[in-house]
Amino acid sequence: MKTAIPSAQELLQAGVHFGHQTRRWHPKMDKYIHKKHSGIHVIDLFKTKELLEEAAKFAYETARTGKKVIFVGTKEQVKEVVEIEAKRSGALFVTERWFGGTLTNFEGIKDNRQKMLDLKAKMEDGTFKDLTKRERLLISRDIEKLDLSYGGLVGLHEQPGVLFIVDPRKEKTAVKEALLKNVPIIALIDTNTDPTKIDYPIPGNDDAIKSVALITRVIADAILEGYKDFASAEKTKVVVEEGSAYPELAGRDTEKKAATKEKNEPKVVAKADKKEKLLKDSDLSVKTVDALKAAKISNRSQLDKMSDEELEAVKGISTADIKEIKHWLQ
Repeated sequence: MKTAIPSAQELLQAGVHFGHQTRRWHPKMDKYIHKKHSGIHVIDLFKTKELLEEAAKFAYETARTGKKVIFVGTKEQVKEVVEIEAKRSGALFVTERWFGGTLTNFEGIKDNRQKMLDLKAKMEDGTFKDLTKRERLLISRDIEKLDLSYGGLVGLHEQPGVLFIVDPRKEKTAVKEALLKNVPIIALIDTNTDPTKIDYPIPGNDDAIKSVALITRVIADAILEGYKDFASAEKTKVVVEEGSAYPELAGRDTEKKAATKEKNEPKVVAKADKKEKLLKDSDLSVKTVDALKAAKISNRSQLDKMSDEELEAVKGISTADIKEIKHWLQ
C-alpha cells in the first residue's frame, strides 16, 4: 500500500486530538487518551496515527480483492464529506439513515433498491407520461424517498467486505448488524465510544469537519488504490487465462512455443538455401547441368520461374533429371 498516512502534526492541525468532556467518556477509551486539559480529554495522536495506518491497510486489502465497502456517516456536519469521499474511492455510502435490515434483511433491501431503479427508468423513458400531474408527483416523491434510503447502496449485490463508520455510537444499528453478519468495521471513534465492538478503531474527533475529512480521505485513498490494483490484476488474469487455463503453466506454454519455433526455423532456412543452391552442387547429371547453363539458367530460383513446358523445351536435359527438377520445385 502506497497511501500516505498523516503525521501527528497534521492530525493535530486538523483537530483530531480533541475528545469529549471528561464527564462524557467511556472507560475503555482510557488507553487512547493522552491527558485531560480544561475538562476535555486529549487523544494520543501517535496511537491514532498507528491505528489509522492499520485501518488503511485493511481497507486497501479489502478493496484489492474487489469486495464492496460502505461508508456510513449520518451526522449533519459529516454527511457531505462522507458521500464525496465514498464516491471518489468507488465505495458505497449511507448518509441519511441506516435502514434497519440493510445487512440482516439483505434480500428485502435488494428488492427496494430494484424498485427505486425501476421507477427511475420508467420516469425517464416516458412510461408515466400519460398519468396525471399529481400521480407523477407522487411517484417522484416515492423515488426521492427511496433514493435517500438506498441511493448510495446501488451496486451492493452481496454482503460488503467492510464498513467504515464515522461515530459508531450514533450508528449503533449499523454496528449491530455488522456484528451479527461478521462484517468487519473500521470506525472513527471519540472518547465517549466503546472501542471493543470495532475491529479497527481510529481514536479521534468525530464531530469536527476537518478531523472527519482528514481521516475519511486517508481511508478513501487506500480503498481507491486497492480497487485500482484489483482492476489491474483482473486484466492480467484475463491475459494469463487466454494463454493457459493454469497461471503456473502459462510460462511453460510460452517456452514450448519458443522451442517449437526455434526447432522449425532451421528447416525453413535449409529449404531456402537449397532452393538458391547453385546447379553445380546439385545431384543432376553433368549433361543436364551443361544444358541448363547453355540456356543461361544457373540457379534454382530461375528454374522456379519456368513453366513445365519451358523446362521440357530445354535441349539436352534427360527425362530423369526433369522429374528430379520438378520434385525440387514442389
